[in-house]
Amino acid sequence: MFFKKLVAAALILGASLAHAFLPQAGTWVVSSELDGMPGRGLAIDVQNETFVMQMFAYENTGHPSFYLAAGTLLNNQITTPLNRYEGGRYFGSAARSGVSAGSPGNVSIRFTSGTTGFATFPGEPEKAIIRANFAYPFAPSSLIGVWTFTSIGSEGLQADAVQLTTSVGATSTGNGVVTAANGLFGCEHQISGSLNGNVLCVKINSQGQLLRAYIFVYSVNEGEGYSQVSANSTQQLLSIRRLTNPKGVGTGLILKADEAQPLPENSALRAQLSNIAIHGLP
Repeated sequence: MFFKKLVAAALILGASLAHAFLPQAGTWVVSSELDGMPGRGLAIDVQNETFVMQMFAYENTGHPSFYLAAGTLLNNQITTPLNRYEGGRYFGSAARSGVSAGSPGNVSIRFTSGTTGFATFPGEPEKAIIRANFAYPFAPSSLIGVWTFTSIGSEGLQADAVQLTTSVGATSTGNGVVTAANGLFGCEHQISGSLNGNVLCVKINSQGQLLRAYIFVYSVNEGEGYSQVSANSTQQLLSIRRLTNPKGVGTGLILKADEAQPLPENSALRAQLSNIAIHGLP
C-alpha cells in the first residue's frame, strides 16, 4: 500500500519533470550482448542538449572499428549519422589524424530513462541498451561512502549529507544496513516486500524517532526517488549523489573523504528501517 501511494504521489509531484532527464554519461551496452565477453560498447555523453556517442564495434572481417555520432537530443530521442573513422594515430606512431571513412547509415536512439533506452543501428532491428554498472553490486558494500540527499516539494528545499561507514547486519526485508558513525542515519537495499529493488534510508533523532525516510533507485553515483516524514505528509522529489566511493575516493572533481571511526549500532535505526519496509510510514 505504501509503495502504491509513493508511485501515485510521484506521478503528481513529478508530472512536470516526467520527461525531463538526460542519459547518464558513461559506458552503455546492448542489453542482449552483455555476456562478459568482448563485444560492442557505447560511450555516451549529453551536455545541455548536445549528444555525443563513441561506439566500438567490428567490421564483417572481424577487425575492430571506431564510430562517432553527434547531434542534438530532443524529447529524449535522436537520429544522426553513425560515422566511421580510420587512419588515426596508433601506439608509437608519429602525429596523424583520423579521417572519415564514410557511414553505414543512421543510428536512432530513444531514451526511456537516464539509464535505459533503445537503439537502432544500421541494418539491425531496435535493441535495448542500458548504462553499464560493473562495479557497484546490489549489496551493502556499495552503500559505504559520502552521500548527499536533496529533496524539493511543498516543504521547500531539504538537504542531508551523510557518510555511511558501518555495516550492521540485515533487516527482514533487506540485505544489510549501513549506518553513519553516530548511528542516526542508515540505508539498506531492499530485496523483498513492497520496496523490493529500492534503497531505503532513514534519519532518526537520538530518541529513536523518525525524522525522514528516503526511498530511491540509483545507478553508479546518482539516483532519484522521494523522501517523506510520515504517511500523511507530502512526498518530496528526491535527488541523491555519491560523493565518495567505499574507499573514500571522491567521485567528483575535488572531494577526498577522511576515514571515519565507526560507533556502535543504534538499534532504533534498524527498527525504523524494518518498520517502514514492512508496514509503511507511521
